[in-house]
Amino acid sequence: MLDMVEVVIDSIRVHLMAPQRVLVLKQVDVPRYLTVWVGPYEAEAITIALQEVEVARPLTHDLLKSIFIAFNARITRVEIVKLEKDIFYGNIVAETDAGEIRIDSRPSDAIAIAVRAHVPILVHVDVMDEAGMSPEQDMPAETTPPPQKEAPEPLSDEANDRLSIFKDFIDKLDIDKPDKDTPA
Repeated sequence: MLDMVEVVIDSIRVHLMAPQRVLVLKQVDVPRYLTVWVGPYEAEAITIALQEVEVARPLTHDLLKSIFIAFNARITRVEIVKLEKDIFYGNIVAETDAGEIRIDSRPSDAIAIAVRAHVPILVHVDVMDEAGMSPEQDMPAETTPPPQKEAPEPLSDEANDRLSIFKDFIDKLDIDKPDKDTPA
């Protein structure tokens, strides 16, 4: 496992323009991040496990964990092993009486199981080198200040007249005196 780095779940973020979620993984020993697009159901499955929400019936990932236990297989870790054409590939690694087995899995499903089984999440160094981001390295070397905005043009007399009703209302408010019904 010398060619793997351990990561933890930093956050799960919502993409406002698409149904997908972004799973942000942070490398344990350095500030380097890996972002993985996941579906909303997988993101929810991971979030439920992270927050330890009790559900009335087992979800799919709970069921899979139970199957591992029923067959006397102990989940030891999950891995993100490859990135090809913007698709991540992963494994669920388990220990059985016959030895170690690797089960091909989408990383989002593997991570949902890892959270439930409380096992490490590992990423191959090549994947981290290709897709990982370090905040200080990914920032531009020189930052230029944003362009100064021009001062807004003054309002016309007509606009001032329309807004005067709000000024009159605010001027009539008695903000300094507490409300009679509000305890002091």
